[in-house]
Amino acid sequence: MRYRRAVFIVTYARTKKEIEYLILKRKLHWRGWEFPKGAVKFLESSKQAVRRELKEETGLSSLKINKFDFSGKYNYKKIYSDRRNFKGQSFQLYSAEVKKEKIKLDNLEHSDYQWVGFKEALKKLTWPNQKKSLRIVNFWIING
Repeated sequence: MRYRRAVFIVTYARTKKEIEYLILKRKLHWRGWEFPKGAVKFLESSKQAVRRELKEETGLSSLKINKFDFSGKYNYKKIYSDRRNFKGQSFQLYSAEVKKEKIKLDNLEHSDYQWVGFKEALKKLTWPNQKKSLRIVNFWIING
């Protein structure tokens, strides 16, 4: 079995007060908070996957996309019926700057969303690899 190729998308908006991060409440396969993420389809570039997944999961278009030198993989806790050929997922980290707008959730995967500051996002995110992704992107935004 192999790993499903995917992208993590730390999504943020610049407001007058601070940088706000978009987190989504997952309901498909597991429960908790995450960033937009998803598989890279056959013949699709990772950057194309970032644009497509962001649009599918939130309805947003990105103003700016950046790729980061952080990637990894993780195993699924079980085999999912919609991912029978995969034992887990590999990911490449991207950030997407967007305008802060109302989100159009993909109701199959997510039940809620929040725009939050760095500390709140760090507290709410479920998985360590996403917390690390947030730290990397936040450091890059602050230190340009």
